[in-house]
Amino acid sequence: MAAEAPRVATLAVVGVGLVGGSFALALKAAGRVGSVVGIGRGRANLDAALALGIVDRAVTLDADWMRELAAADVVLLAAPVAQFPGLFAALAGRLAPRTIVTDAGSTKQNVIAAARAHLGAALPRFVPGHPIAGTEHTGAAAAFATLYRDRNVVLTPLPETDPAAVATVASLWTACGAQVRELDAAVHDRIFAAVSHLPHLLAFALVDLLAGRPDAADVFRYAASGFRDFTRIAAGSPEMWRDISLANRDALLAEVEAFRAQLDRVSAMVAAGDGAALEAVFERAATARRAWGARFAAAPAVPADGPREP
Repeated sequence: MAAEAPRVATLAVVGVGLVGGSFALALKAAGRVGSVVGIGRGRANLDAALALGIVDRAVTLDADWMRELAAADVVLLAAPVAQFPGLFAALAGRLAPRTIVTDAGSTKQNVIAAARAHLGAALPRFVPGHPIAGTEHTGAAAAFATLYRDRNVVLTPLPETDPAAVATVASLWTACGAQVRELDAAVHDRIFAAVSHLPHLLAFALVDLLAGRPDAADVFRYAASGFRDFTRIAAGSPEMWRDISLANRDALLAEVEAFRAQLDRVSAMVAAGDGAALEAVFERAATARRAWGARFAAAPAVPADGPREP
């Protein structure tokens, strides 16, 4: 993979929110991009992106946005994954021969299937990707240039993906400060069902459960840091996490069943008053969590405009 990113003359970002906006800002800060075109559904969000200097031009998806892609060297799809089939269909046959397309979707097998169905001759220039970074904030106003610093970005190239396209995309993420890794798409979806999609599902479900209780006002009044830390991710985009949950449903359901079995085991320990067994579970979990957390001990401080999500 290239050690230094090329300078991209024109970058098109479809979905100028936290992820797409931060990618654009990071490349601007690194001096690796000339002009950024923002494309999205909402005029207000695009106007915010213009005002914040994230993009240099902006067009809505209900306008003639394909004209903006004629000069694009790289296109980043950072919209909710349910929109990808329509986006790929719109791109088909309209991309310049040099244009590289990549994405920032949290699921990969469904994205690759949609690309195969629609991109045709442009498929070798598609590089599937997933930046492992985020906050609970959304929209262009949430973007910041250091979001990807010291974070992982996973690429899941197809067998027919042009190695030069992979190298270009990898070098751009490296310019953002990220560590680039490669995974098989199915392995990616299995891993992230466990460490990302399941935790989000649990956080949303718990907050929804508590919000529906007759004593919800008191519950939230007395909730403190433990509840805040466990449920922070439930403040994320409902649309995005709906799409992710459905796109990766098989792997996610397998993790839900595994978690349900674990919850049943722990519940049985509590019911039986088996403190030794319960403590053993807690000890194994605490040891594993501390070991994982130690790997991030030297990471940069949380930026003022939002906490980072592993």
